Amino acid sequence: MVVRATTKSERRQLSYERLDVVSKARTDILIVGAGPAGLFATYYAGMRGLSVALVDSLPQIGGQTGALYPQKYIYDVAGFPAVKGRDLIAGLSEQAMSAHPNIYLNEECVDLEDIDDGLRVTTKNGTVFECGAVLITAGIGRFTPRPLPVVDDFSGSGIDVVVADPELYAGHQVVIVGGGDSAIDWANAIVPYAAAVHVVHRRARFSAHESSVEQLRASTAILHMNSEVSHIAGTEAVEAVTIRQARSGDEETITASTIIPALGHIASLGPLTSWGLSLRDRQIEVSTDMSTSRPRVYASGDITTYPGKVSLMVVGFGEAATAINNIAVALRPDEDLFPGHSSEQRATALPVA
Repeated sequence: MVVRATTKSERRQLSYERLDVVSKARTDILIVGAGPAGLFATYYAGMRGLSVALVDSLPQIGGQTGALYPQKYIYDVAGFPAVKGRDLIAGLSEQAMSAHPNIYLNEECVDLEDIDDGLRVTTKNGTVFECGAVLITAGIGRFTPRPLPVVDDFSGSGIDVVVADPELYAGHQVVIVGGGDSAIDWANAIVPYAAAVHVVHRRARFSAHESSVEQLRASTAILHMNSEVSHIAGTEAVEAVTIRQARSGDEETITASTIIPALGHIASLGPLTSWGLSLRDRQIEVSTDMSTSRPRVYASGDITTYPGKVSLMVVGFGEAATAINNIAVALRPDEDLFPGHSSEQRATALPVA
C-alpha cells in the first residue's frame, strides 16, 4: 500500500491520501523502517531538502512502539516526563510529514544492488526503488510473536497479537497469556473496559515490573498461575478457553471472546543479512557518521552497534540526524554538514497549534 501524508496541525494527527500503487519510484533517500528513528530521519531529510520514500513491512507506521506498545508510557524521551507510545508516534508522524514523504506500507525490502548513480532496492511485492542512499532504521528488525501452539493451530477470529486500543475490548471476555511486561501492561489497560480479564501464566511469579503486578493484583483481573491454555473452543471465532493447572492437571473451561498471546517476540534481520553489511549480534556495525560497510548505505537506531552504543530511543534520534546530514553531503558535496538551527528555517517550520 502506498500513501502520501499531509499534516493537519489543528487535529494533531496524521491523515493519509491513498495513491495508486506504483512499481518503480525514484527518490533521494530510501528510509527502511517507519518507527521513531525512521520518522525523525524523514523529518530531518525534509529539512535538508531531500526527497524521501519511507518503507515498512508493517501495515501502519510506528514500528515496534506503535504496533506493540501504543498504550505503554515512555519515560526517557527528552521534553516528556511521560508519553504514551501512540502519542509519541502521532507527534513524530506529524513532524515527519513536513518532508512530504511517499510512504509504502506492507512492503519488505529484499534485494539491494548498485546502479550507476546510486542504489536499487526491490521489495518482496516487486516494488523497485532507485535512490541516492539508503538509511536503515528498522529497530530490532522483523519481529514475529513467539509461538503458542494452541493459538497457532486455531483458525478462527478472536486472536489478537497486537492490541490497538483497550476501549475496543469493552464487553469482551479477554484471556491474556504471558507474565512479562507486555502481558501485564495490556491486562492493566484492558481491565477498565472488558467484561472480564483472565491472565494465564505458566509460572508461579510474574516477571513484569513489580508496580505493574501490584496494580494487576489489586484489579478485577482473574489470575491463573502455574497454568496454560490447553484448548480453544469455537469454529469461526473464539467462544471458550480451557485452562490446565500444570501441577494437578485440573482443567477449567471459561467463556472467552478474545485471546491475546503476549509471550514476547522473536527478532530477525531477515533479508538485510544478504545485503553485504558488517553485522555483529544481529546488529549493523556503523561508523561515527552512521555509514555501514557498504557504500551509500547508512543505519541508525536500535539496529546499529558501535563501541559505547547505548540503545535508547533518544540516541536513535541523534543517530538519525547524524546519518541524514552526512547523506546530504554525500549526495550534494557542495553543501555543509551542519544544517543550521531549525529555528532559523522558517520555510520548513511546523505551524504552532
